[in-house]
Amino acid sequence: MLLLIVLGAAALAAPPLVSRLGPRAFWVLALAPAAAAVWLAARASGVAGGTVHEEVHPWVSTLHLELAFRLDPLSLVLALVATAIGALVLVYCRSYFDAGEQGLGRFAAVLTGFAGAMLGLVLADDLLLLYVFWELTTVLSFLLIGHASDKDGARRAALDALIVTTVGGLAMLVGAVMVGEAAGTYRISEIVASPPGGVEVEIGVALLLVGAVSKSALVPFHFWLPAAMAAPTPVSAYLHAAAMVKAGVYLVARLAPAFHHLLSWQILVLGLGLTTMIVGGVRALRQHDLKLLLAFGTVSQLGLLIAVLGTGTQAAAIAGMAMLVAHALYKASLFLVVGIVDKLTGTRDVRVLSGLGWRHPWLAATGVLAAASMAGVPLLAGFAAKESIFYAYVEGDVWDSLILAVLVAGAILTAGYAARFAWGAFATKPGVPDRRCAALGRPFAAAPAVLAAAGLVLGLGISRLDELLGRYAHDFPEAASGAQHLAAWHGVGLPLVLTAIALVAGGLLPAVSARAPIWTAGRARAQRLRELLHGHPRDARACYQGLVRATETAAIAAARGTQSGSLPVYLMTILVVVIAAQVAVLATGAPWTIDARAWDSPAQLVVGVLIVAGAILTLRARRRMKAVMLSGVVGYGVATLFALQGAPDLALTQFLVETVTLVVIVLVLRRLPTHFTGTVTRRGRRSAHLLIGIAFGVLMALLTLLALGARVDAPASELMAAASELAGGKNIVNVTLVDLRAWDTMGELAVVVVAATGVTSLTFLRRRSRALPRLDDADDDVAVWSVPGAGPAPASPLRVSVHQAGGEGTARRARAWLLAEGTLAPERRSVVLEVIVRLIFHTVMVLSIYLLWAGHDYPGGGFAAGIVAGLALTVRYLAGGRYELGETAPVSAGVLIGAGLVIATGTAIGGGVLGDAVLQSGKVTLDLPGVAPLKLYSSTLFDVGVWLVVVGVVLDVLRSFGSEIDRQIDEEQHRPVPTVAPRPVEGEEEAT
Repeated sequence: MLLLIVLGAAALAAPPLVSRLGPRAFWVLALAPAAAAVWLAARASGVAGGTVHEEVHPWVSTLHLELAFRLDPLSLVLALVATAIGALVLVYCRSYFDAGEQGLGRFAAVLTGFAGAMLGLVLADDLLLLYVFWELTTVLSFLLIGHASDKDGARRAALDALIVTTVGGLAMLVGAVMVGEAAGTYRISEIVASPPGGVEVEIGVALLLVGAVSKSALVPFHFWLPAAMAAPTPVSAYLHAAAMVKAGVYLVARLAPAFHHLLSWQILVLGLGLTTMIVGGVRALRQHDLKLLLAFGTVSQLGLLIAVLGTGTQAAAIAGMAMLVAHALYKASLFLVVGIVDKLTGTRDVRVLSGLGWRHPWLAATGVLAAASMAGVPLLAGFAAKESIFYAYVEGDVWDSLILAVLVAGAILTAGYAARFAWGAFATKPGVPDRRCAALGRPFAAAPAVLAAAGLVLGLGISRLDELLGRYAHDFPEAASGAQHLAAWHGVGLPLVLTAIALVAGGLLPAVSARAPIWTAGRARAQRLRELLHGHPRDARACYQGLVRATETAAIAAARGTQSGSLPVYLMTILVVVIAAQVAVLATGAPWTIDARAWDSPAQLVVGVLIVAGAILTLRARRRMKAVMLSGVVGYGVATLFALQGAPDLALTQFLVETVTLVVIVLVLRRLPTHFTGTVTRRGRRSAHLLIGIAFGVLMALLTLLALGARVDAPASELMAAASELAGGKNIVNVTLVDLRAWDTMGELAVVVVAATGVTSLTFLRRRSRALPRLDDADDDVAVWSVPGAGPAPASPLRVSVHQAGGEGTARRARAWLLAEGTLAPERRSVVLEVIVRLIFHTVMVLSIYLLWAGHDYPGGGFAAGIVAGLALTVRYLAGGRYELGETAPVSAGVLIGAGLVIATGTAIGGGVLGDAVLQSGKVTLDLPGVAPLKLYSSTLFDVGVWLVVVGVVLDVLRSFGSEIDRQIDEEQHRPVPTVAPRPVEGEEEAT
């Protein structure tokens, strides 16, 4: 865990370091992975002796997720590869990048962070934690490949890598869940020690392997790796040779002891691995770009590694791990050499490179040494690993002999493209002028030289790895040839003969293939086939791009067919799908049990008839206002049914919500035509809509009846009643909202705020933080509505003069009791309504407060009380207009909403701080003399937050659908502006 923290801190520090030091910052950043490599190397002997280091930290206990890390022989080898080579690549970056490189700080941070992600991946001992690091490497590799974001090729390559590896990662996640659930644990070490069985596990393992083969670029996913060569060379050397592409190899090596016997494993691992080895080797021989040659060579050897490590024997496991280390050393070195060649000469094309070897002999020696290790020349790490691989299959059964034959063919191809690389990069070619090149600085060549030299040292001392790798292979069955040990020289035998054949044939392969009639004829046939297919080569990459284009075309066609912009079409589509799905379930689930009665009292029948009549008349209405009123009949009818059924709290809430909804709809209707427009006129479509509506209604009624008849347990309401008593309240609905299911209420508050503020914002043509208009307190008298040319407006009989008391005798202000006198046109006023509203407003507000405090025991609660207060504000607005509303509520809606959320959230957090859990309720009882005991609940404070949110939302609705639309209408109709100055509320700011 500490290693990950160090690398994460280094990644965060990278941008400021690069900004201050330039490319020299890479030397500082290299210290982090270098320190991690030293820490790991210090524990190598203990791990080889059987010591396993584990570290577990709780993560999400309810989901049984842990930050579990484990250092064993396999993870140690991969961790050393990731950190040691990562440090050398960072040192190399110091010379590779110029000081003016665009986005260098971001690149340094991402590359350092990738080292940490790769380290976390190989140390993770939890399948889900491994997936987290797996996807983190995917995202970081996307950023690294697309570093040159101004180049189209880099962006396409990054997107290809992201899509392929992400799709594989999703399959891997599904497989991890299947295997983990079947095993009863997600700890990888426990799953491997006691592997589960069954069809579900086989499918899960196959999905895990899909993630592995996509990450390690096996056929048919191999095309993304050569395309990723658009990345800077340090990225290619680290991610695509030593680190990220090894993630799939690591996963196969990790799971092989438990699942190598599965048929799906053999098909995917051996079949795809050996196929990829041959395909990649053939493609590498045909490349002229040195970087692409190495990329296809990497594809080939990734196939080799997965096939060998997935075989499932001790000898193959040891040999495969040795080859993994050797491959990381020589392939990273070769990529870094190519980067130097590119910088020195400005090209990577073997057809124009000539004479570089004698101009830069040390660079040539480094490249040739690494290429020789790749080819399997004796005394080098590649030779020792390849000899071990041959020994693992040389005395097996028929299948082992077939695998050995394919491996020899792959070795020939490897030697062939290794020779092509050395010749193409450094040889002096007849008829090709020597390439001019710049001087080579020693620090630039240090990193590849160290890696190439490490290949030589490891080849001579590879037996030092025998104990460590043998510890990893201990859980595999022994091969037919018996125990196998690593050695720099295995003596004369069939493996040595096969190695010699591979070296000789591979050395001749580049020259022979260029002149061979079969090879030439094959290329000619391929060219004719491409011409026949309109010039589009049908390789894996072309198939992938065709699949992407076909998917985009299908998506566009589907969007055109379904996203028509018609709300009726959307609604009908949803209803038809629901009807079809539910009818299919009902048809297969018959017979059904229906236990229902028509009504409990005749009053319910009457109300039900009114609801049905209101719904039918709403459908037939052509005027919008008429349809709104009739739909209100339906809503009020439902509320009446609640009341008749003995649910006064629900009835009260329904009545209030229905009233507010009607008011809001009426306010919105002012901006809509009086009659419905754009309705379907063709009888056939209207009939179809009617039939779908009837079918859906009948279906919902039937489902309700079936749900009632399917009850087998006691009603939940009985449990709610008992729980309410424990919470100290008698109102089951309110106690449920603020105590039993307070988390739901918290979420609903957030949803209400987001939805309301989002919808109401649509009406504003200017900044939404505009305050409600108010009368200017600085005016000596309130002005009245005046029409030019009509003379002064008559004085209101209700105008009251307010004089300052004292000796000064100066008038402070004359203020109207009915503000609409000066703010509304006479034809828009109703003095009777204004007077009534003024008289009852405070009583309604007192009722709101009563409902708020009494809601724990009696009908009410924060939501109902907030609606009542909102209705009081609504009638003030309807009676006196927007200036009346501004004077009534001189506070921002955002302040109310924000304060409500703060109070509700603070109450929730208070339970966690003062109690045992978040949202835990508390109660305080005060014995006051002369009155009944006063019970104070923390849930009442929570209800206060709900009350404030509801009032704020209603005020926001009135401000947008009311006040703002009023202002827009006045501007559009060129009405005279009231001669009062609107004054914003001090400190007006949207809390939301």
